[in-house]
Amino acid sequence: MVNCVVHDWQGAESGQASFDLKTANEDNAPHIVHRALIRQLANQRQGTASTKTRAEVRGGGRKPWRQKGTGRARAGSIRSPLWRGGGVSFGPKPRDYSIKMNKKERRLALTTALLSRAEELVVVADFAAQLPQPKTKELLAAMGRWGIEPQAKVLLIVGQKDETVYLSARNIPTVKLILANNLNVFDILAADRVIVTESAIAKIQEVFGE
Repeated sequence: MVNCVVHDWQGAESGQASFDLKTANEDNAPHIVHRALIRQLANQRQGTASTKTRAEVRGGGRKPWRQKGTGRARAGSIRSPLWRGGGVSFGPKPRDYSIKMNKKERRLALTTALLSRAEELVVVADFAAQLPQPKTKELLAAMGRWGIEPQAKVLLIVGQKDETVYLSARNIPTVKLILANNLNVFDILAADRVIVTESAIAKIQEVFGE
């Protein structure tokens, strides 16, 4: 279990929140998180890269010159991989890069990755009501009050989508906003600081708790 202080919109302490999630043991944690990360990145690949072999390149049906007597190397086609404009040897073809991983392992990797960032975690009270209209400047000021460095790469996890929060955050290049049900290993590990709202904690606890 990880206990965190909850900060309000002004940055003052307003309560306590806790994560009671199952995590992998110390020996297996790096391995399982790494597997989940590699799986996520691999599954994002389209696998549509394709090159043509000498059989697929247009032309080259006629032998360019006779076999002997010219003084040049023998050649059977102008579409040989050795020639400019020829086919490609061992080039990529469409393929499926996806990697399978058990659902329990994926969930365990996700909770392990999240709780491994406990020191960089900032829990805040839900602040959608503090932004009646989109105000990027006010959100930046609030992040400063929460102790977030100006240049830090921030992952902002919210419980449900709110249009004004989304519009306030989207113009900040260092901030990525995601919903709690879209939590993923890559975003958790890539951020310098992780901001979680109380409603997001409740959602995470509901989905991933014992």
